[in-house]
This record gives sequence, structure tokens and C-alpha cells, in this order.
Amino acid sequence: MRNILFIFLCYFSLQIYAQEPQLASQYFSNGDYEKAASIYKVLYEKHSYNTSYLNYLIDCYHQLENFDEITAVVNKQLKSNPNQEYLYVELGYSYQLQHLQEKANLYYEKAIAGIENSPNSGYLVGKTFQDNHLLDYALLAYKKAMELNSSVNYSFQIAFIYGEKGEIENMFNTYLDLVSSSENYVSPVKNYIGQFISEDSENEHNVSLKRLLLKRLQSNPQNSWNELLSWLFMQQKEYNKALVQEKALHKRNLSDLNNIIEVGKIAFEDKAYEVSKSCFHYVLENSPNLETELISKLYLLEIDMKMNASIAIIETQFQALFNQYGKNNNTINIQAIYAEFLAFKANEPEKAISVLKEALKLPINQFQKGHLKTKLADILVFNNKFSSALIYYTQVQNDLKNHTIGQTARFKIAQTSYFKGDFDWAQSQLKVLKNSTSQLIANDALDLNLLITDNVVKDSLKIALKTYAIADLLSFQNKNQQAIDTLQIVLNNYKGHPIEDEALFKQAQLFEIINQFENAENNYLQIISINKDDILADDAHYYLAELYLNKLNNTENAKEYYQKIIFEYPSSIYLVDARKKFRKLRGDEIN
Repeated sequence: MRNILFIFLCYFSLQIYAQEPQLASQYFSNGDYEKAASIYKVLYEKHSYNTSYLNYLIDCYHQLENFDEITAVVNKQLKSNPNQEYLYVELGYSYQLQHLQEKANLYYEKAIAGIENSPNSGYLVGKTFQDNHLLDYALLAYKKAMELNSSVNYSFQIAFIYGEKGEIENMFNTYLDLVSSSENYVSPVKNYIGQFISEDSENEHNVSLKRLLLKRLQSNPQNSWNELLSWLFMQQKEYNKALVQEKALHKRNLSDLNNIIEVGKIAFEDKAYEVSKSCFHYVLENSPNLETELISKLYLLEIDMKMNASIAIIETQFQALFNQYGKNNNTINIQAIYAEFLAFKANEPEKAISVLKEALKLPINQFQKGHLKTKLADILVFNNKFSSALIYYTQVQNDLKNHTIGQTARFKIAQTSYFKGDFDWAQSQLKVLKNSTSQLIANDALDLNLLITDNVVKDSLKIALKTYAIADLLSFQNKNQQAIDTLQIVLNNYKGHPIEDEALFKQAQLFEIINQFENAENNYLQIISINKDDILADDAHYYLAELYLNKLNNTENAKEYYQKIIFEYPSSIYLVDARKKFRKLRGDEIN
């Protein structure tokens, strides 16, 4: 019994001991510095070797302005551990808070001098200066430590401080010096520099970085400068300039073509088709294997499709690919895109369905199978076979729940339910997708969910939304005129309804597809006149400006609406592009 009691007491004591630091930390986080200090003081006295308790105790005393206690505890610690030079910084900072700057400077200099005797203390001294926002002294400490000990490197800390001080060019140069010393630093340097640049090539930080990189490339050519320039141009969506850098790298090293393929893919997704075409032509000319050859030819074919080459030309290109490479595992992606072409471009959905069902008979993996089934279901929706489509989507969603393909299938289930007017079921699926690992799917799910939510409040029977959903389906099925007419029913019968702006915008987009540009212009202007603060207002301004520039040949009006985005919608996703185009139309020199 006595032994059991002893064990219990020991266990209870250990529990209390373990809880003390946790409790002190909680008090500190909550700003209850007196209580935190009382616990940290006990912990420090018991464990004077634990500098963490000491540092927290000093922080508490700083917050409480208990400067005498700081002096006492620091002097006590330095007496027993004179090599802890960083404590001179804390002592100096205590005097600075008391407006005794000269005295503070003496202790700061003492901390710096301590690095001479013990270069290994440089990091702690520098970090303590940095933590107390004494940035100039922190720079001095880190630099001195590096001078005295060539094996240490505090360049990341130094660069970070320059960033805090707003000395961006010094920060860039420090990071670039790191890259100059080793190409292994390229990736982390991109991450840090990426916080200071934007999509805007005219942004002062972008301009500064470009100038520094070009200067280094001219004075000391090395692959890293081309790589960083390419990366910068990609951030700025200047894909043609990125391609120039990647070509230089490839010609210099005859490395793999993956970076050029990546530039081509991103340019394709961003509708920069001419640059994308240049990328894949270059890859084809230098292709080392069948895989990259197939990727390139498929993208070039897709570019022709996007640029509205005739159906006969596209069909001939597909058949040439199948004649050369066959219909097998290697050409699964080509077969899937061919089926989409047959359904959505050539209006031969039955033939498309047959192509996909034949492809599914091949010995393929579950991801390829999921991809093909999703495409098959899309074409079934195109063909108004909703029940069959939902069966395929559900199979994919169940088989690949945690994969992007499975999450895409779940979104398609929601979208198909929306097309059918089953909004409750659609929203139940969309809510699951708000945390999707794919940002694109999560965004699409959010947009559709908002569309439903925003337009059922004033319409208990949901008639307006059901009519809009029918128009959306007709648009998906490329029945553009029918979709326009259906949207006109919404606009005629539901003026002032929340769905009005959505219907006007959707109709405007369809008018553009069928080349009725004046009608599209009228719709965009109506959206702006209804409410210039509407969620679609900046979209309407941007698309109207694009319409004036590219279709209606009215550069003055284009310039006017780009300018409105700049000044009236500064948080718009179109801001950077609008600014570039406005400056170009105004006659500014664009680098």
C-alpha cells in the first residue's frame, strides 16, 4: 500500500511539473505577463541551464517594464555563464526602453565585441538583436560572425533583415550571392524572393530583380541567372521571354526538355497559344523520346483546335497520329481528346462514346480509367443522358475519392444535378468540395454554390434559377442560340432579380461566341449600369475593354475601361493585365 501511495505521489508530481511550462506559455500567449513571470522565475531558478525559461522571463519583465529585475537576473546569469554574450543585448535593450540610449549602446557594443572572442555566439547575438528589432546591430553581428568563421553562413538571416528594413535591392543581392555560391540555393531563393515580386513587370521590385539578374548574366554567365530570369518572366506571364531563357539553358547544357514543356503547358492554360506553339515545336525538333514527342504533337493539335482550325483539318491530324502511333496505352490521352473533339466540335457524340468505350477495354491503370470514364460521362451529359452520366461519375468518385480525378467527378455530379434543377443535392456535393486539395475544383465548387445560394432567396419555387440552369446546360451542349433565347426569358421575366446580372453576363459571353459583338457590348454596359459595385462589375469592365480592343476596333473606349479597372477596382484579378494594356494603348514604353 505504501509503495502504491509513493508511486501515485511521484506520478502526480510529474504531472504538475509537466503542466508548469504549459501553463506559463498559456499565460504569456494571453498577455498575462505577471502570472507567466511568476512561473518562469520558479522554472528558471530550478533549471538555470534552460535558457528558454530565462528568455521568456526576460520578455515578461520587458512587458511589465520591470527593468531592475532584468538587470538582476541577467547579471546573475552572466556571472555563472560569461560566454552567453547575447544577454548583453537584453541588458542594453532594457536600458533603451528606459530611454538611456548611451548606456544601451555600450552593452550592444559589448555583445558585438563578444563575437570576437567566441565567433560561434554570433548567431545568438544576431538573433537577439533581430528579435528586439535592432536590425542594424543584427546585421553587424551576423556579418562579423561570418567574417570570423568561414564555415557559418547567415546570408538568409541577413537577406531577411534587409527585407524588413525595406532595402530590397540589398536583399536581392544577398540572395543572388547565395545562388552564385551554389546552384542548390536556387529553389529556396525563389520562395523568398517570390514574396516581393508580382505579376506586374513594371512593379519596382520586378524591375530591380530583372536588372540585377541581367547584370550578373553579362558579367558572370551561369545557368542560375537564366533559370531565375525564366522564373521571373513566368511570374509576369511573359512566356515568350521565359522561353528565350529556357532555350539558352537547353542549348548550353543539352538538358531535358521538361522546363520548356512546362512553359508550353502554362502558356496554353493561359491562352497564350502562339508562345505555347513555339515551345512544343522546339520540343519536337529536339525530342529525345516517344513520350515527349506525343505530348508535343497533342498540344500542337489542341492549340489548332483552340484557334478554330477547321473540323476537317483537325480530323486529319488525329488520324495521322493514330496511323503513326496506334490506339494503345501510349495514346490514351490522344483518344480522350479525340472523343471530346468528336462530341463538342464535330457534333458526333455517339462516335465519341464509342471511341471512349473502346479505350476503356485497353489494359490501363485506375487513374487512366477514371479519366476516361469522366470524359465519357461529360459526353453523356452533352447527349442528355443524365442517369448514365451520373453512374459513371459516381463510379469514378467512389474509386478515386482522395484523388483530383475523383474530386472532379464529384463536382460533375453536383453540376449535372444543377443542370437537372436538383439544387439541394448539388449543394450537398459542393459543400464537401470546398476543402478540395485542388484549388481549381474548390473555386469552381464555391462559384456554383454561391450561384445557387444567391438566387433561391427571392424565388421559393426556384423558377428563375431552373431556367438559368437550362441555359447553362444548352451552353455546355454548344447550343448557343438556344441558350441565348432561354437567358432572354430570364431577363424578360425576372428584371431586378439577383440572377439578372448573371444572365446578362452569360448571354454576353455567348453573343461573343456567335460574333454578335454589339449585343455583347450592350449586355456588359447594362451590368455596369445596374450596379457598378456588383460582383461581376469588374468582369464586365474587363471584358468590355477586351471587346473594344479586339473586336470593335475602338481603342479609346478600350483605354477608358481598362483605366476604370485600375482606379475603381484596385483589388480586381484583372488589375495587372488592365494596367499593362492601358499603358500600351497610352503609348508608354513597355520593357
